[in-house]
Amino acid sequence: MLIKSKLVAAAAVLTLAGGLSTLAAAPASAATPQCGASCIEVYSAKYATPASLGFVETVLLGIPVRGVPTEVRQASSPNPAEDLIVPLGATVPVSHYYADGMVSAAVNRHYGNEPAVQIEYAPYGHFTGLCTAVAVTAYQDEGLSLQPCSAPGTTVWIIDTVDASSASAFPIINGSDTDFVQPFAMSILGNPAHQLFTPIILQHLTGSPGSEPANQLWGDHFGPVS
Repeated sequence: MLIKSKLVAAAAVLTLAGGLSTLAAAPASAATPQCGASCIEVYSAKYATPASLGFVETVLLGIPVRGVPTEVRQASSPNPAEDLIVPLGATVPVSHYYADGMVSAAVNRHYGNEPAVQIEYAPYGHFTGLCTAVAVTAYQDEGLSLQPCSAPGTTVWIIDTVDASSASAFPIINGSDTDFVQPFAMSILGNPAHQLFTPIILQHLTGSPGSEPANQLWGDHFGPVS
């Protein structure tokens, strides 16, 4: 029921905004020229091809307000809602965020050497202080949204290289995770090519290492893609 309610609400917002679902037909590229090489595209590995990133993490309607959901939408270079920046410029070990008080001791014990990152919304390259995150400690089917980058745990993302199926397809676990057997990982449901709104949610990571479901695997790319 939670996912259904979010889908209905998002559909209503999109309708009021004038049918931005037409962006699904945009060229397969991402990051505005203003954001440029600093931008990162987080894309669903399930739908990526050698010629296209496919569907990338996008801020709903591009609204830079706390609580606005993130979704996957067809990559489109003119769309600033897809402009995301890594504030530190690259991943750092989870232990770095632990030292800064951004993840718990339990997360650090389990993932300390794994790469981690924060991802800030930066339309046209302008920082907003809002990161893609979850609002509270990770739980099943929780939707991603914009939250202050200063929020500990929920704004940190762990690149799960241990369970990655390849260097370009890996699970992404939330830094507030409390389940170290089946951690809460970024996931999508359904085919975004046939849906008005495809939210990014957290679900328990399933499958064995290297064989996780494709809807829980992601890739990243820095800079514009033509």
